[in-house]
Amino acid sequence: MTTERTEDYLKTIEAVVSKKGYAQVKDVSSALGTSPSSVTGMFQKLKNDGYINYEKYGGVTLTNKGKNVAQNTKAKYGVVRDFLTVLGIDDETADEDACRIEHVLTDDTIEVLTKFMEFIHKNDELPLWIDHFRHYYDTGELIQCTPSDKENCPVHGSRKKMHD
Repeated sequence: MTTERTEDYLKTIEAVVSKKGYAQVKDVSSALGTSPSSVTGMFQKLKNDGYINYEKYGGVTLTNKGKNVAQNTKAKYGVVRDFLTVLGIDDETADEDACRIEHVLTDDTIEVLTKFMEFIHKNDELPLWIDHFRHYYDTGELIQCTPSDKENCPVHGSRKKMHD
């Protein structure tokens, strides 16, 4: 079982490596807002745990084990962030919350949430009930409109496309 800190480091290392082929202490330190000495210590721990290839003063790359953790963490983040934005959470808050939530959800919960988001995205438009929820959230007013009367429904005046 990995820790939240380990997952954040591996996800950050993967992002840097994908841009320049390797990561250095200064890259990870800057991205995570932590001291270079903390990063060096964590690099040694990650190396000992088999997550990274690391030589002191050299570049860092992920092992297959490290890549798996980084990619799984990134996927969890993406699903959670997508879910939050569909609910109407602003991008900045969704980013912050998804980064925290990604570490605590079980694999079963992530699987269900992933399937739910796949279901939502099967259509070009958000389901009508999402509009109803957003209206209820904003006003406290519960409006029930059927798909057949959506043209006359006050909630559906301007439908938002999923891909906008």
